[in-house]
Amino acid sequence: MTTRCIAIVENGVLRPKMPLGLKDGTEVEVLIHSPDGGATGQDAATTLAAIAALPMETGGKEFAGRDHDQILYGSKDCP
Repeated sequence: MTTRCIAIVENGVLRPKMPLGLKDGTEVEVLIHSPDGGATGQDAATTLAAIAALPMETGGKEFAGRDHDQILYGSKDCP
């Protein structure tokens, strides 16, 4: 069974805002998604902009992503 609900943290304990209909002692798995941007505090656009600003290649190495097919199909040795 999968149930989605909103919960509030009170004194370090999650309190669902709606009844869940589970018996006491039922073990559940909890996935936490913080609507405030999570640990980084950045929105998706800021995070994507930071990723886009990363260099495409690591300078000075023989191997690069563009060599993928050559390495897979044997025309170039993997470093």
